[in-house]
Amino acid sequence: MIGRLNHVAIVVPDLTVARTLYRDMMGATVSAEEDLPEHGVTTVFVELSNTKIELLHPLGEKSPIQGFLDKNPSGGVHHLCYEVAEIDAARDQLVASGARILGDGEPRIGAHGKPVLFLHPKDFCGTLIELEQA
Repeated sequence: MIGRLNHVAIVVPDLTVARTLYRDMMGATVSAEEDLPEHGVTTVFVELSNTKIELLHPLGEKSPIQGFLDKNPSGGVHHLCYEVAEIDAARDQLVASGARILGDGEPRIGAHGKPVLFLHPKDFCGTLIELEQA
């Protein structure tokens, strides 16, 4: 079921600083900032040859990642995103195996314009997992 690693998401306190760090210091190709109001985040993607790094910053007062940033003022790794061929089938198989889906359990459109789901970190060794339909 699980496919390739799509991205590693890092919450950052200052998106401009983080974007500049990856672009200028590390020499990476970095996307423009994109606001995703339905997810309460602003994202930037760092393109690597084998995956991506997603830099996340809270968008709005009710951002779901604000609590993470409050607990970790310097930022840090937030989640891992894996690709799946068919997100509804993956969800159903995971739920049947005892995994918990965050939210209402229905896929939402993510930063790449594809359906995504998040899996409860307590079910995956303390790691928040995002699944994205490939």
